[in-house]
Amino acid sequence: MAKTPERGVKLQKNAPLKAYFSHHLRVFISSLGELTRRPIASMMTVTVIAIALTLPSGLYLLLHNVQQVSADWDSSAQMSLFLKDNVSQQAVTQLARRLKLRNDIESTQIITPDEALQDFIRISGFGDALHSLDKNPLPAVIVIQPIIDRHNPLQASQLLDEMKNLAEVDIAQLDLEWVKRLYRMLEIANRAVWIISLLLGIAVLLTVGNTIRLDIQNRKEEIIVTKLIGATNAFIRRPFLYTGLWYGLSGSILALVMTNIGLLLLDTPVQKLSALYNSNFELIGLSFDNSVFLIIASCLLSLGGSWLAVGRQLSKIEPS
Repeated sequence: MAKTPERGVKLQKNAPLKAYFSHHLRVFISSLGELTRRPIASMMTVTVIAIALTLPSGLYLLLHNVQQVSADWDSSAQMSLFLKDNVSQQAVTQLARRLKLRNDIESTQIITPDEALQDFIRISGFGDALHSLDKNPLPAVIVIQPIIDRHNPLQASQLLDEMKNLAEVDIAQLDLEWVKRLYRMLEIANRAVWIISLLLGIAVLLTVGNTIRLDIQNRKEEIIVTKLIGATNAFIRRPFLYTGLWYGLSGSILALVMTNIGLLLLDTPVQKLSALYNSNFELIGLSFDNSVFLIIASCLLSLGGSWLAVGRQLSKIEPS
């Protein structure tokens, strides 16, 4: 079939684009071949990158799992409202229902004076002495489960102040100090993880940059010859950039494998420990989004290190 003039013009326009992508694909594959030709040196670089990525990933998972545990501890931060003696049972029920409708309260529980007395007898062991009392001295209590924002634990303190001002309430108590301390420690740990991640990210960038720099020095004569026949810096830079990309991709994949192996090694001891506390807690690994983020971050850091090294070294290599 003969080509129409319009089709011929279209093919001519697409030819440079196809050649461009074809060249990139060849360089991308050939750069991987360069790594396989020196497997020991390449594996050492990939392992260093993987270790540098595994450390912040492991710390992030540790912090994330501690936060999951602390989410269950929030239930122990309950608020107790000791009501006045003159408050009727009907008023207690109405107050509990009204409080449950608030957005900052998850649930309410009523403890009647009789129930409170029976619990106190069972716990204290002073049953005979308490049975001799003519009147139950314990008031009705409403136990509130507040909704605690881990980023703003002071919100529960504000709720406590509101509860103290209620006409039916005599005493309101909330043990929140340990919750505040826990969240502050988690906040400090979270910032520490980001700082460590930043420093190790810089380490990845420098590691790849130094490796590419040595590679350029080893291929100095080849680069000079390539420049003599008219190759541009962009053409020469391309295989080194793809080499850095392969380093970052391989290092991130190895880091994911090392992180998952570490979780598997810790899974059995953690399950045994949680069983002692009658807990169903299980370690949580990296999610798909976190894994993709780790791979992308590693590739970008490696590309950045390659770009800096190539740009600096190529400017020094010129045909004499």
